[in-house]
Formats: sequence, C-alpha cells, structure tokens
Amino acid sequence: MTDLAVRPMTADDADRVLAIYQAGLDGGQASFETTAPTWAAFDATRLPDHRFVAVDGDGNVVAWIAVSPTSTRAVYAGVVEHSVYVDPAAQGRGAGGLLLDALIASTEAAGIWTVQSGVFPENVASLVLHQRAGFRVVGTRERVGRHHGRWRDVVLLERRSRLVV
Repeated sequence: MTDLAVRPMTADDADRVLAIYQAGLDGGQASFETTAPTWAAFDATRLPDHRFVAVDGDGNVVAWIAVSPTSTRAVYAGVVEHSVYVDPAAQGRGAGGLLLDALIASTEAAGIWTVQSGVFPENVASLVLHQRAGFRVVGTRERVGRHHGRWRDVVLLERRSRLVV
C-alpha cells in the first residue's frame, strides 16, 4: 500500500524536480550529466504532455518522470526517451512504478509506440523497475561516454506499445 499519487508536473514543481534530479546526479549512477539544468532548459527539452510527478500524502513531490523526443525526423515521431528520478528518501515506495504506469498510459494515448531509456548497468534498481514495467534490454552500448573520468557503458531499454500499431 502506498500513500503516493501521480499528477501532471507543473512549473510550480520546478524547484523540487530539479532538486531530485540533482540528488540523482550526485549519486553517480543516474546520468552522464553532473549538474541539473535550469528549469528553462528542462522545460524546453521535455514534451509537456508527458511529464508527471509522484506526491506523498502531504503533497510533497518525491519523484518525477518526463520524456524527450529522440529525433526531429517525422519517422521517429512515435519514439521518445524518458527519465525517471526518485528522491533518495522515497526510494522503495513504488513511486517509479506509478510514474512509469502514468507515462505509458499518456504516451500510448498520444500514439507513441516506443519509450526508451539508457541506464548504467550498475543501476540495478532502475533496470529491475523498467523490466517490471515491460521494458526489454535491447543491448549494451559499451564505453559510450566518460563520466567522472572513466568510460561508462549504458544499457539501452525500450518498451514497445501493444496498443499503438
């Protein structure tokens, strides 16, 4: 049983969303990025109809999810890349699963047929979360980028819609 609810992300959530983002980056297993963007940069690169936050019983934002287009080419209009971040203090409470469920529902309703993500192989919790939500491992991109001075691999995951054909 969870005391969490999911709602659309708004600009009023900016401070908490970016703080959770930075906490994930500080953990070293979430992204090649090391500093969360400004809200203007975040807002400009994420599709507005597919951004959600998980809130606790007091209305505090404890996690977020959002998508970006993978390409500007028309053929890829139904393919997005997502990010999901959970406040370290809220991990293990089901926020990630609730957010993925909301994202899958919204993207499928919009005709998006593929949601993908890149995850460091060391981020086992994220890999398990995604596989539970129906994502499959496409493969591992070896030594795809440097992070804190060392080469890192990225596991490419995707979820293909059964509804959008």
